[in-house]
Amino acid sequence: MTGTSSRIEHGAHRGRRRRLGYPAAAAVFAIGMAGTTLPTPLYGLYRKELGFSELMVTVVFAVYAVGVIATLLLAGNHSDRAGRRPVLLYALGLAAASAVCFLLEGGLPLLFAGRMLSGFSAGLLSGVGTVTVMELAAPGQKSRAGFAATAANMGGLGCGPLLAGLLAEYAPLPLRLPFLAHLALVAVACVLVLALPETVAEPRRRTPLRPQGLHVPPETRGVFVPSALAAFAGFSLLGLFTAVAPSFVSQTLGVTNLAVAGLVVFAVFLSSTVGQSLTGRLTLATAAPLGCLVLVVGLFLVGASLWVKAMPLLVAGAVCGGLGQGLAFRAAVTAVGNAAPAERRAGTISSFFVVAYAGISLPVVGVGALTMWRGLEQAGLIFTACVTVLVAVVGLHLARHPAGPRRMDSAR
Repeated sequence: MTGTSSRIEHGAHRGRRRRLGYPAAAAVFAIGMAGTTLPTPLYGLYRKELGFSELMVTVVFAVYAVGVIATLLLAGNHSDRAGRRPVLLYALGLAAASAVCFLLEGGLPLLFAGRMLSGFSAGLLSGVGTVTVMELAAPGQKSRAGFAATAANMGGLGCGPLLAGLLAEYAPLPLRLPFLAHLALVAVACVLVLALPETVAEPRRRTPLRPQGLHVPPETRGVFVPSALAAFAGFSLLGLFTAVAPSFVSQTLGVTNLAVAGLVVFAVFLSSTVGQSLTGRLTLATAAPLGCLVLVVGLFLVGASLWVKAMPLLVAGAVCGGLGQGLAFRAAVTAVGNAAPAERRAGTISSFFVVAYAGISLPVVGVGALTMWRGLEQAGLIFTACVTVLVAVVGLHLARHPAGPRRMDSAR
């Protein structure tokens, strides 16, 4: 009886830890992701201090995406073998190292190093953070935990620019204090990780990396291609706001308040979170083309804001574009997950994210290059026109060839 009582008490204690665990894991996830977008409203200050061009701003940003893609390919499933907690701690350590690079910043080399380390951190977190939040949820909390993971990911990405913009605008040491604040948050996150239970049954601490490459089964390609293109286009919008929206705000719209620039970027990520939360009420066949349609409207508003130089239109474009991106993205990733065979699902999803993160970097570098030739306003207009055409074509394809009739909440 004593042994049985002890096991019951242990089980109850473990259950309490799990109920407390998934919100704590979501907080860790959000803190880590916030560091990846922290420099967004500060690029203008770096340009003045170091004297580099708008093209170099986008290249510095693209280095981050290269780090994410490389990590997804090399270590995207490493936590399945090494355990969730060690990989979370590795990711937070990389986030701290990135912050230190920015604190010691003395030129482009450290900026590149900081962004690369940030990309490594995000690449690890995007997989292990989502899985840890889901695994720490009780059976009846899976749907809530899924949204918590989404909110932590996109919410963290949005909170980074907001935090940095507020501190840079209204506090001293604008290029130092945001990263000091994030280091303090990372320390808190490390404490939370140490308090979380490990969800991998037998983690192997010294397991080697096993690069997984790109895996798209032939039977999945009909769904994968349009879904990945929709994700590519949506992430292009996120990349535009994360890399060069502050420059649009200050140079084209004449608003130099860094907090406002951070708030505009925050709006697009918050709207993406809201859009993803709405997909549970829709079928896959409806959510994907509807998301593309809303994204097209958002892109049109962004282009119009640059054409007539109106800040309210840019904010409306951020909100509308974020909603569309969230709807289309979650529908796309669910469709790919449903279509992929179970034994190759993880590799297929990782390939999907590689395409998505290519969208967050390559078009933005193109904007930077166009800026050198046509100026920031014309570059932004060309970008929005090209992405609008891509989204419209993909949306029409998805409307004519729906991925399936299943509701999003039943697809989880």
